[in-house]
Amino acid sequence: MPVINSIINWVNFKRIYQIELFKKHPHEVQREVLFELLEKAANTEFGLKYKFKTISSEKEFRERVPVQGYDDIKPTVERMMLGEKNLLWPGETKWFAKSSGTTNEKSKFIPVSKDSLEDVHIRGGRDVMAIYLKNNPDSGLLSGKALTLGGSHKVNNYNNNSYYGDLSAIIIENIPFWTDFYRTPSTEISLLEEFEEKIEKIIEYSLDENVTSFAGVPSWYLVLLKRVLEVTGKSNILEVWPNLEVFTHGGVKFEPYREQYEKLIPSANMHYMETYNASEGFFGIQDDPDKKDMLLMLDYGIYYEFIPMDEFRADSLNTISLEDVEIGKNYAMVISTNGGLWRYLIGDTVRFTQRYPFKFVITGRTKHYINAFGEEVIIDNAEKAFQIACERTSAIISEYTGGPIYMKDHQKGAHEWIIEFEKKPNDLDHFIQLFDGALKTINSDYEAKRHKSLSLEMPHVIVAKPGLFYEWMKSRGKAGGQNKIPRLANDRQYLDQLIELNQSL
Repeated sequence: MPVINSIINWVNFKRIYQIELFKKHPHEVQREVLFELLEKAANTEFGLKYKFKTISSEKEFRERVPVQGYDDIKPTVERMMLGEKNLLWPGETKWFAKSSGTTNEKSKFIPVSKDSLEDVHIRGGRDVMAIYLKNNPDSGLLSGKALTLGGSHKVNNYNNNSYYGDLSAIIIENIPFWTDFYRTPSTEISLLEEFEEKIEKIIEYSLDENVTSFAGVPSWYLVLLKRVLEVTGKSNILEVWPNLEVFTHGGVKFEPYREQYEKLIPSANMHYMETYNASEGFFGIQDDPDKKDMLLMLDYGIYYEFIPMDEFRADSLNTISLEDVEIGKNYAMVISTNGGLWRYLIGDTVRFTQRYPFKFVITGRTKHYINAFGEEVIIDNAEKAFQIACERTSAIISEYTGGPIYMKDHQKGAHEWIIEFEKKPNDLDHFIQLFDGALKTINSDYEAKRHKSLSLEMPHVIVAKPGLFYEWMKSRGKAGGQNKIPRLANDRQYLDQLIELNQSL
């Protein structure tokens, strides 16, 4: 163990130096990434089709290769899963990450090449550790173990040539053997498919371990931690794992969950570190514990482009490069990767908070918004408005989903929200008024539609019964792992399902 710790510390020191280099030379690093990708994939089916060998500039790359979504690459991915080689990326791709698919009910299978597995996903995890230890040199992180909840989909054999599963399950299957010294429970338990069985096994296996960290989606870890307290009868998690010091989180915004975590883990020395790790790639790490933005990771074999959301149109997806982004604007992200995704519209939106180095926050999804009346409410708007309403009423929200109420003959439009409270406000009407007022301040389009209630009425709020969202996700086969609760929708699909289930609980 001391030998392994020494090796890890040496690797971390070297890696921090490399990160400092790309922070100082972002555009040079990104150009180098692009042309390495083009060179490696030049003789693939895709590379030959778009003549990668003759592309000589970033501008030429943008003009020649179209922006794509999953439906565009799906036929090729299906061929890859059957074992065909050299289609989007050189050689054979054996691993496919089954995406949670919050934008529709159909699963997506994202190719995870050997290069992207090692140079993106696993490297990203190592960088999280390197950055954390740089910021906390007296940390006891390596003296204990990381609690691993694992994916909701175990790795499955698609055929003799390929495997699919939750990204976290794929990573667990492929990380070096020596990481077993630093994580709990066993791989077998981490990859159990039934979420509730997995939680019980994790608790049984890990209660006596020295857990110093855990990483994953905040909503699912809350389920686990609350169950730990039920089983042990303890009043907080530090009575179970006293040396716990960091939660590396991602997948959903952490702020709505922060107060609950601070109650479960009552320590000023507990650290919360955000990452942006998706099936398509590992994009960002919170490198400054005093700020909530993330550093854009530029040397993972991912080339970035951005579409200004105020110009986002399905028939005109014009991108800009990193050097042209502006602070404060909302962008859709487009990526080309060493997994074989080429000018792929990932569906997430970001806003840059600074340049040199480039740091950003996630603002939502290109398809997760409410714009039934021209109000253009995005997740970032809703999160900020709920935060203000909660702060002023001492309420705590566990989960929520919002959507439109459509205009009828004698009824104006409105937004309807179904909210599961950890702590309800004393006066729900006052909470709604505060939320509405905050949303008006944040979003001028919403304010205009709400003016004198000419287009939009006051928001409608349904208080969910305890456990509603968990039961809903479970009923859809999406409990645990990287599955995310959709926050906004421009239709009533999710709302109507939740309301019906809420009435039956």
